[in-house]
Amino acid sequence: MRQWYVVQVFTSRENKVKKSLEELREASGMVDLIEEVLVPTENVMEVKKGEQKISEKRIWPGYVLIKMQLTDDSWQYVKSTNGVIDFLGGENPTSLTDVEVDQLLADLASKQTGVTQKHKFEIGDRVKINEGVFVNFIGTVSDVFYEKGRLSVKVSIFGRDTRVDDLEFWQVEEVSDNELGA
Repeated sequence: MRQWYVVQVFTSRENKVKKSLEELREASGMVDLIEEVLVPTENVMEVKKGEQKISEKRIWPGYVLIKMQLTDDSWQYVKSTNGVIDFLGGENPTSLTDVEVDQLLADLASKQTGVTQKHKFEIGDRVKINEGVFVNFIGTVSDVFYEKGRLSVKVSIFGRDTRVDDLEFWQVEEVSDNELGA
């Protein structure tokens, strides 16, 4: 019976491991034992210098999912693939449960049909300005324009709220309560 297993691989080698496992399984007699190799990814939109860019990002860097029948031969085949570190669980790999797999595949399907925003700024968030005239000022997000990758921030200057418009997402960073001294 084929089940899903998690395999740890060298980061940034996930796609090479997937390709190796898929291309060599026929020559190695693993077609009946290894059904599918999956590198979970999502499309992420970033705005840099005013331009939207959509890129594919790995959801779990350093991990690959394999639907396989675990035998001594299939275990050895996967373990000996260049870039593979080990099965999750080591010498006694534990397969994912049906509930985990169903949830995982549903999450992946939803992430692959849409685009995730890299920056999740919301009105009311506290941010620090890292670039421009108001560098190092801490303020509150007053408007967010996701399609343009820009936002507006209210900062206090000499005790008065001043609105700083047209900041790009990369020009600010979220500030935690710890950083504010709360």
